[in-house]
Amino acid sequence: MKNIFASTRRAVVFGAGLALLAGAATQARAQDSGGPTPTTPPTTPPTAVPLDGGASLLLAGGVAYGVRVLRRRRK
Repeated sequence: MKNIFASTRRAVVFGAGLALLAGAATQARAQDSGGPTPTTPPTTPPTAVPLDGGASLLLAGGVAYGVRVLRRRRK
């Protein structure tokens, strides 16, 4: 039982650290250049939410981790 808590704690700490790093990278890219704003509108409208490979990889990882936990619990 102690081994399960140690591995779960390690996964939670790793996930929290990864989330903090991802948040810091997002903030770093969000800085404005401070230059003049363009006077012409963009030619293509921006997409609302870019849900592509990243979201599906997170979902697949969560499913794989859940299956792993369930298989270990049966042993």
